[in-house]
Amino acid sequence: MLLRLAYLTVANTFAVLRLLPASDHEKDAEILVLRHQIVVLERQLGERKVRFTAPDRALLAALLHRLRPKTLRRMRLLVRPETVVRWHRDLINKRHAAWSRPKRPGRPPTVRSIRILVLRLVRENPGWGYRRVHGELLTLGVKVAASTVWEILKDAGIDPAPERASSTWAAFLRSQADALLACDFFETVTVRGTRMYVLAVIEHYSRRIHVLGATAHPTASWATQAARNLVMDLQDAQCRARYLIRDRDGKFPDLFDAIFADAGINVVLTGVRMPRMNALMERWVQTCRRELLDRTLIWNQQHLLHALREFEDFYNTHRPHRRLSGAPLRPAPEPLTESNQLQQLAIFRRDRLGGILHEYQHAA
Repeated sequence: MLLRLAYLTVANTFAVLRLLPASDHEKDAEILVLRHQIVVLERQLGERKVRFTAPDRALLAALLHRLRPKTLRRMRLLVRPETVVRWHRDLINKRHAAWSRPKRPGRPPTVRSIRILVLRLVRENPGWGYRRVHGELLTLGVKVAASTVWEILKDAGIDPAPERASSTWAAFLRSQADALLACDFFETVTVRGTRMYVLAVIEHYSRRIHVLGATAHPTASWATQAARNLVMDLQDAQCRARYLIRDRDGKFPDLFDAIFADAGINVVLTGVRMPRMNALMERWVQTCRRELLDRTLIWNQQHLLHALREFEDFYNTHRPHRRLSGAPLRPAPEPLTESNQLQQLAIFRRDRLGGILHEYQHAA
């Protein structure tokens, strides 16, 4: 260890002596080169080969071309001096080529409004390619070249039409929402320990909920009668549902599916232990538990049905929904725009279920 320390001391002493005749500018350039090499190595940790980008080559060539050959030989460079000289020669050649290249006027830039329109058409029609967008622009009287549309899409980082045409399950369900229903059983326990089963149905498009009933013994006849009641309600409301999503629970009898089939509604079964295939219904069950069942004590079946009916009416008429940008299912009132109305707000609160649910309205 002492021998190694003595060797390092002598070597560093001679290194300091070699730096004495060097100028301050040469020392600064050497420090900057060594620092930049450290940055390059830190950026490529774990790689076997050190790779220099074009900015790295330009910076090292600009710093090293003024150093003396003796200084270059003693510096610890990641590349050979000949490589640095070649970088500097290429840099000079590119600069001269840029100066000698004739400047041509070229085409004028595309109008910003046309770019926005092209991106809007592609966003609203994922299956359209640049030629289809070009044809639509011509029908609108916007005359641009097809290559211009292609360049706009390329600059925006938009993939070609075949890669954008594939639809996701979320987009598919949104496009088919007006024809989808979803149902599920969920359970709750009364104060006396009786387990109650609740059957509910939700409309995908409108998010309207239908509580079909609650019972301690969900028999086949009970579930069948609940299905008949729902079909009659849907026919009275002129609902255009064509598919009903449900899980593989054994509480659904075969006659349950047959009743919906007679009404022209096909039953779609979810996968085994895949609740995300019935995500809207599962989310509503979670909402019902969080806003109602977890905040009250259920005494018996009659009390449960009363609470569920109140929550159903509250959910379908007053509660805001994220799908509707925070608006309720019923038509929202006209927004207040006059300053005197905003300065004198008289809001009335209506309590439901003993204050568990609150509805706020303008006082008469």
